[in-house]
Amino acid sequence: MSETGSGLRDEVETGASGVHGEPNSREPLEAGAVDTHCHLFLIEADPAGIVEEAREAGVSTLVCVGIDPESSRRSLELAESFRGVFATAGVHPHTASEFDETAGAVIEELLGSPQVLAVGETGLDFYRMLSPREDQERAFRAHVALSRESGKPLVVHVRDAWPEAMAILDHESADGVVLHCFSGDVATAREAEARGYFLSFSGTVTYPRNEYLREASAAVASDSLLVETDSPFLAPQSLRGRDNRPANVVVVLEELSRVRGESFDELRAATAANAALVFEGLR
Repeated sequence: MSETGSGLRDEVETGASGVHGEPNSREPLEAGAVDTHCHLFLIEADPAGIVEEAREAGVSTLVCVGIDPESSRRSLELAESFRGVFATAGVHPHTASEFDETAGAVIEELLGSPQVLAVGETGLDFYRMLSPREDQERAFRAHVALSRESGKPLVVHVRDAWPEAMAILDHESADGVVLHCFSGDVATAREAEARGYFLSFSGTVTYPRNEYLREASAAVASDSLLVETDSPFLAPQSLRGRDNRPANVVVVLEELSRVRGESFDELRAATAANAALVFEGLR
């Protein structure tokens, strides 16, 4: 997520049920777009309506990303409540100072659920610096360790910290890496692709000033791409000023299709297949 908590909605540039509860009865995953990163618990609307709106737009699957222990529990609740919704568990770098033994134990417990597909979001944010650098790096490394131990991929937030984040990822391997809301340049995109990471593009790719992101999105093969909304943040350019919603991931796909010169249907299928590959629980 590019923003978290009250007072951060201006950042637009770039009662849990049992955590080991039985999954709801689900139909097989249908063909459709996958929003690999949203925060349903932060959207000021009925989750059922948001999920239905997404399905009507052709978005069959949502990954609801936790940003702290409480929201990670809520993400699992939502995953247990709605077909096609899955969860992650982690602590955002903004609140990395709060990542202690207790928080780590909660995240580890949540990762025991098959509906919690990944660790994070975690990472480094040296733009806001809402937690000291040493706390961010400590928490990031702990999340990487949880990824290895759980066998689940890592959802990584990076802002103004690409050299440092890539160095940590290079030194401490995770069980799959998703670079959420990718904000790097072409060189970073190609390095990430070479390492086998997935690059997830959001509505920021539609912003007029972000030509470098469009170039980065066109510089890698389609088998490295994912799409997301980061809703309720980072609405596409045509919807700036409004809360973002998972249904708008189709706008991201449309822009990537235009930039890459590939058909919308081909790109939707490729990104959905990539999501199923990295998030094994989607299979």
